[in-house]
Amino acid sequence: MNRLLSIVLLLAAAAAMAQTGPAPGIEYKVIAPAQSAAGSKIEVVEFFNYACPHCYDFEPLLKTWLSKKPADVEFRYVPAIFNDRMIPLAKLYYALEEMQLRNRLHEKVYQAIHDKGLALNDTAVLMKWIGEQGVDQKKFQSVYESFSVGSQVQRAAQMTRNYKVPGTPYVVVNGKYLTGPSMVVRSDGNVDSGRFVRVLNDLIDMERKKS
Repeated sequence: MNRLLSIVLLLAAAAAMAQTGPAPGIEYKVIAPAQSAAGSKIEVVEFFNYACPHCYDFEPLLKTWLSKKPADVEFRYVPAIFNDRMIPLAKLYYALEEMQLRNRLHEKVYQAIHDKGLALNDTAVLMKWIGEQGVDQKKFQSVYESFSVGSQVQRAAQMTRNYKVPGTPYVVVNGKYLTGPSMVVRSDGNVDSGRFVRVLNDLIDMERKKS
């Protein structure tokens, strides 16, 4: 009887935890000062790094969430930049975006780095790989080295500082709330994917109610 009661209490506690809102300071942090979000919709930004294995692991969960993203939410990727070594892969991302190749090659970049061990932060290796993807190497290199891409990289570095991003991957809601899979973990230390999605959706809902 005592064992049955214990099980009931544990289930009740788990259900209560699942229904509670995100825990401030634990599952998310408030960005101070708040940063201006782009556009009129609720903005969700993922700060990522192609070389980060945790970002690669997080991508399938993010894609699933994006497939069900609310209509009043605008999502964008921003490559986090903490030092100059991260600039080449940030330039790669923005070059893909400028050439409208992101949807086709974004995941392939992750796979090339983490599954095939390619050093795409090396320009020679990158250009060879780009050619193998059926992309004009000269055109890509021109975009990769362009003023436009350089400006976007500078902006990404500034955002990384202003948003106080501690690592990757992290997600920011409307320039106000920072969360990430590493902040939403189970007792065994592994990411609680279902809980993370609820936290993200709750933070979006908090912004929705304010507006």
